[in-house]
Amino acid sequence: MKIDRIDHFVLTVRDIGATCDFYERALGMEREVFGEGRTALKFGRQKINLHPAGREYEPKATNPAAGGGDFCLITRTPMDEVVRHLQGAGVEIELMPSARTGATGPIKSVYFRDPDGNLVEVSNYEGETDD
Repeated sequence: MKIDRIDHFVLTVRDIGATCDFYERALGMEREVFGEGRTALKFGRQKINLHPAGREYEPKATNPAAGGGDFCLITRTPMDEVVRHLQGAGVEIELMPSARTGATGPIKSVYFRDPDGNLVEVSNYEGETDD
């Protein structure tokens, strides 16, 4: 077996509405209601499913907790535009753009936290920006 890509991952959150508002404003994700009233954030060909803390859906992680996420998202937007957009959206940047290593090579990343304290990294690969 060979894995091709990530389809979705789950974040456990205290307030689904506040989380959706943040990701829509900060990262342009789209809220989707599916199944029996569940909520996800769609972007590209992926999504983040949201579980309400204390009322998680089955099956779930062994120890689900709000604020336990740490993940990296890739953009083609130049990093200076990413920073301007985040600042304009009122997002407090924890670590300004810096060199890191992604899954397939060097990336430049900016770090911030969502309303639950999850660490969000937005990055672009060298030579893969829309400028």
